[in-house]
Amino acid sequence: MSYKKYSDAMVAHYGEKVYKIPVNLPITCPNRDGTLGTGGCIFCGEVGAGFEAQPAHLLVKDQIQKNILNIEKKYNAHLFVVYFQNYTNTYMALELFKKVIAEACIENVVGLSISTRPDCISVPYLEALKAIKTQYHVAIEIELGLQSININTLKKINRGHGLADYIQAVNQIKAYGFSICTHLIGNLPWDTEDDFYEAARMLNVLEIDAVKVHSLYVLKNTVLGDLYEHHAFQMIDADTYLERLIHFIRLLNPEIVIQRLFGRAPEELTLFCNWGMSWRKLQNRLEQHMQTNGYKQGDLYSRGGIL
Repeated sequence: MSYKKYSDAMVAHYGEKVYKIPVNLPITCPNRDGTLGTGGCIFCGEVGAGFEAQPAHLLVKDQIQKNILNIEKKYNAHLFVVYFQNYTNTYMALELFKKVIAEACIENVVGLSISTRPDCISVPYLEALKAIKTQYHVAIEIELGLQSININTLKKINRGHGLADYIQAVNQIKAYGFSICTHLIGNLPWDTEDDFYEAARMLNVLEIDAVKVHSLYVLKNTVLGDLYEHHAFQMIDADTYLERLIHFIRLLNPEIVIQRLFGRAPEELTLFCNWGMSWRKLQNRLEQHMQTNGYKQGDLYSRGGIL
């Protein structure tokens, strides 16, 4: 394989396939409830990013068990990572956070992935995760939504935090030894390709464990959707995105796990997603191009400088 896939890394670590189970919680975000702002990021819909999960009103155990039942039948699966996906999971009340995270630690769950914002990392929540890791012997990953390293882009998309908040959060998390996955959007209209490439170099320097890259999708009834419908920005084409993505991968330390390269959203909710193609088709094109040209993750990593 031309790059280090999450699925392959999990097999190498656990000796068999591990399946990720998304969980949605009835929570919000400081960028939506008025603490930092209202409306959230300009691309964020009413359910956050939890399209593939069970309804948020269901108990955590019920969501997990429903998903396990489906995945076990389909894939003969035995090991699972529970992914707390929607909104900002370290923004809920601390005691509730402890309760719902502990509820996920059932049989055959080997890891927990906590999705949050860089400015919502604090010692009490990290201490809670440390206690859960010790008690239940599960791996802990924290997924930090960064999206862009460009402060002007972060302002444009109304993130409500900056790059310094992200770096501070990384340092705090590393002190506890948890794995870090960084979430980026590879084709934000206000980013240049050099912004995206510099993000790869930053992940290398900070020794981030994993990265999740999304291609930008545009949801209906969002600020971004309104801008899109009024032609307020231009989206790069699919070939340009694939070229940008391949160069990003080649700059990336080969030890960094790549969890995702394309966004996914239900067609009925979107105005634009993946240039009208399936994410799998795009991924196949990317992998074929890398294989044909002999490109591999990190083959530009050791050269340094600006490439």
